[in-house]
Amino acid sequence: MLRKILLSCLCLLTCFLPADAQELRANVSVQPSPQLGNSTDRRVFNTLQTAMAEFINNRRWSDDAYAPGERIECNFLLTVSEALGNNTFRASLTIQAARPVYNSAYNSSILNIQDPNVVFQYVEFQPLEFNEQRIVGNSPLQSNLTAILAFYNYIIIGLDADSFSPRGGDVFFKKALNIVNNAPDGKDISGWKAFEGNRNRYWIQDNLLNTKFSAFHDVMYQYHRLGLDMMYEDVNKGRAAIMNCLNMLSGINADQPNSMIVQQFFLAKSDELLKVFSKAPPQEKVRAGQLLSALDVPNANKYQQLR
Repeated sequence: MLRKILLSCLCLLTCFLPADAQELRANVSVQPSPQLGNSTDRRVFNTLQTAMAEFINNRRWSDDAYAPGERIECNFLLTVSEALGNNTFRASLTIQAARPVYNSAYNSSILNIQDPNVVFQYVEFQPLEFNEQRIVGNSPLQSNLTAILAFYNYIIIGLDADSFSPRGGDVFFKKALNIVNNAPDGKDISGWKAFEGNRNRYWIQDNLLNTKFSAFHDVMYQYHRLGLDMMYEDVNKGRAAIMNCLNMLSGINADQPNSMIVQQFFLAKSDELLKVFSKAPPQEKVRAGQLLSALDVPNANKYQQLR
């Protein structure tokens, strides 16, 4: 596995440790928002935080063996905004994940997303359970949280795998699709269906598996392996590869304007791209600024400094 070969160079100190760790190293936080008031005992959120961390970090999400130093760094922040009664809550979930850059101490963001449609039922100390063969479980409201967490775990692992080998993430994106196809359904549960919005879980997996966006996977691989990972050896060559990725994204955007996957790419990469091209030759810097301003309209003002 290419990822393991590359990361062995990054994690020499762990190469003598057994390769039996799970895929993710997640920092998990559950925070009640001020608007929740005192309607719920805060201890339940501490228990939930521990349960979520154990669910994400201690479960095997693939057949690959990861050494401890190879685990994917990620953050999950669950902000609980409303108690709906009967141990049921409404929340938003922010997910971030990063991938190490070869021969550096730098981690490159591969996912930075907020999911506002998280409704779940949780009783203090109840185990968080997930079965790929029976995703809905015994209770849609109880299983909705674990289905959402599992969905994003597979998206993270898939994007990471895409960044190390061409189409490396397909198997994980298909697992995410399985969750979408068999997701819990019921009152207040949303985010799993196409008609529920154009920026939800359904559209994430659709974009990642739809052949209309097949070039995006080339972008993920070339940006990281031929771009960022190359920069320790040849900055100009690495930056040229990243410029080529912007051209490919421009092609995707021309065919599929305002797609979720392209917007998510820039949510993760805007600051990084600004740094990559800030020291480019003038002509290359201007071209990058033009492309970025057109592709990432919300951050267009940020890219003015490249003009």
